[in-house]
Formats: sequence, structure tokens, C-alpha cells
Amino acid sequence: MHGTHFGSDSVPEHLRGARKKGALATKEQHVAETPDYISAGADSAKETAIGALLIYTVLFLLHLPIHIFHLTFFVIGVGFLVWKMGRSATIGWARLERVNNLIESEKYEIEHNRDEEREELRELYQAKGLTGKLLDQVIDVMMADENRLLHIMLEEELGITLEKYDHPLKQAIGAGIGVFVSGFFIGLSLFAPSPYVFIATTLGIVAITSFVLARLGGLNKLSSIIWNLAVSVTAALSTFFLMRFIMGLT
Repeated sequence: MHGTHFGSDSVPEHLRGARKKGALATKEQHVAETPDYISAGADSAKETAIGALLIYTVLFLLHLPIHIFHLTFFVIGVGFLVWKMGRSATIGWARLERVNNLIESEKYEIEHNRDEEREELRELYQAKGLTGKLLDQVIDVMMADENRLLHIMLEEELGITLEKYDHPLKQAIGAGIGVFVSGFFIGLSLFAPSPYVFIATTLGIVAITSFVLARLGGLNKLSSIIWNLAVSVTAALSTFFLMRFIMGLT
């Protein structure tokens, strides 16, 4: 018969549920993995390039005067820079808040449900191969220090490693640098005599950032580059033909 801390779950079921809660609290929302400031910057640079390619496609078909063309790009670029930095920061703060809520919850359990925490520790370390007297000694040592116990339960039960999370402002700066660097090269390509230079620049940025993100995430680099380029080109062509169709109706 388990205490109210476990409800109707067994200890293994409780631990599996806790690990899911930890994964949910620490995951990023806008990409599958997010990262630290480097991957935030790479992701922002890629989004800047794709967005610029779509905007260029529309403005090119509108045949705007060149100074209006460039000014529009600049204004949208500044707005996008502010948006990406703000979004990265707010996502980072939200994740830290979720993690902090789990820490407070686990701290409360340690202070008020020590028998259940001891049972969880026993289940965790039995799974690691400890048995008998050695298992009891390890558990006694862990239970004697609440700070150490909190750290262990966060890592072992919830799967949270606090040291690996960057500060939200650091992620915002990474995103801002990604937008700025990508925007800088895109801006230079706007002055090229051929639109193909702009297209090559944006697709080149997509390819490079896809490689970086795939490497950070342990994914197949060539596959990531090909798929991201394919999606980018498909999006640009869809925008081009849809814009041509709409202009033909007016």
C-alpha cells in the first residue's frame, strides 16, 4: 500500500511519470531541441534567410523602386531582430519557470514525504545494480543531506541537469547575433547586380545553419541540408506562383 505521494501508482510507474514531467518542463517549444545560445543563433539565422527569401520573392514581383525595396527589407529586418530576441528570452524564462516549479515540488516532497523519497531512491539504485547492505548505506548517505538529495532526485528521478541551461538573456543574445549576421550577408547580396546572388546567399545560409543544427543535435548532416533546402525552395516557388496568380487576377 503506497502513500498519498504515489497515489495508485507503483514506485516504477511514479518514476516514469516524474521523468516525463521533467522532459516536458525542460523542452523547447519552437524547435525540437533548443538549445543553448549557439543553436538559438543558428536557428535564428536560418529563419532570417528563409523569411528574407520569401519577402524578396514578393517584392521582386511588385517591381518596387530600388530605394523602397531596400528600405522595406531594412525595416522588416529590424522588427524581426527584436521579435527573435524577445521570443528566445521569453521561451527561456518559461522553461526556467517550469524547472523551478519542479524543484520546489521536489523540495516539498523531500521535506514532507521522506519515506516515499527513500523508496524512490531504493528503486533507482536497485536498477543500477546495488543490493543489500551497500544499497542501504548509499541510501542512508543520500537521505542525510537534503541538498544533495534534492540534486540527485532532480537528475535521477526527473532527468533535469541544472548546469546545462543557458540564461534566457544569453539565448536572446545568441538569437540576435544569428539574425544580425544572417541579415548582414543578405543585405550585401541585395546590392548585387543579379537576383541569383541573393538567392544563392539565402540558400547558402540555410545550408550552413542546417549543418550546424544537425551536428549539434546528432542528426544526419547531409539529409538535414537537403531537406531544409528542398523545403526552402518549395516555399519560395509556392510564394512566387501564388503571387503571380494573385497579380493576374487584379
